[in-house]
Amino acid sequence: MATINLGRIKPVFRGAYAGGTAYVVDDIVTHGNETFICIQAGTGNATSNASYWTKLAAKGTDGTDVGTTLTTQGDILYRDGSGLQRLAKGTAGYYLKQGTNHPEWGAVSSDWVKLNHTDSTSSVSSHSFQSILDDNTYDGYKIILHTELTSNGSQLFCRLLNGSSELSGTTDYRRAGVQGYRRESQSEHSVSAYSDGDGRDSIDLTNWGFSSATGNVFFNEILIFGAAQDTSHYKCVFNRAMQRDNSSGSDGNYFAHNIAAYQYINYGTSVDGFKIYVNSGNFERLKISIYGMKK
Repeated sequence: MATINLGRIKPVFRGAYAGGTAYVVDDIVTHGNETFICIQAGTGNATSNASYWTKLAAKGTDGTDVGTTLTTQGDILYRDGSGLQRLAKGTAGYYLKQGTNHPEWGAVSSDWVKLNHTDSTSSVSSHSFQSILDDNTYDGYKIILHTELTSNGSQLFCRLLNGSSELSGTTDYRRAGVQGYRRESQSEHSVSAYSDGDGRDSIDLTNWGFSSATGNVFFNEILIFGAAQDTSHYKCVFNRAMQRDNSSGSDGNYFAHNIAAYQYINYGTSVDGFKIYVNSGNFERLKISIYGMKK
């Protein structure tokens, strides 16, 4: 019976092209990330020789290697006008924002900036905050105060500071304002205005001491306005207080709400801090947050 040679009935994949290998028709090879099929048998004919090879599959345009663009943990990939670019990781606490043409990191900004927070259970009679008032950055300050005292009859006071020096002269402060209280167990309340004029050596943050120390709590909001370092203009201090008396005697428990406005008038001295202190005993606890109002 006669033998009929049909030749190859399917292509054969030969792997990556090698110049010393003999190839026959319908051999398939890869080279340069592309695929070629042999159309004429031969050896040593490069895949670029169109007499021996036809391209079956062409590669696309080379892209950017992301692995070489992003080099550090936290990097972000974005595209600019020419291609992929790396935005290096930002500083802790910063946020991602859109710049003019590309993303960028920005610092969080607020009209009120927390300058200090103290939460102390140390048994001391005063806490000073020096060099914290900065006229170049802030127009005013808010101080949120929560205190518990250890002694019967203790009262809370404030003095302004110049460095470590206290302003404690008898003409350093003026006082004017309103105080009021409402007893819890009795239908009694009182509202009164006062104006002590000149002659004060501190700022009263509470208006009276309590008869029992245990459970007595003071809450104060203090506002300081006016250029602290300006020696020729007024500095205004406003204090608003809530006191809780835990007395067990005839007064019963009551809350006292005090509002007082102070005006510091010592023109000749700048201030850059303040001191919180008690007239007797110590703080059982002091929590204070200080905020600056940006210009």
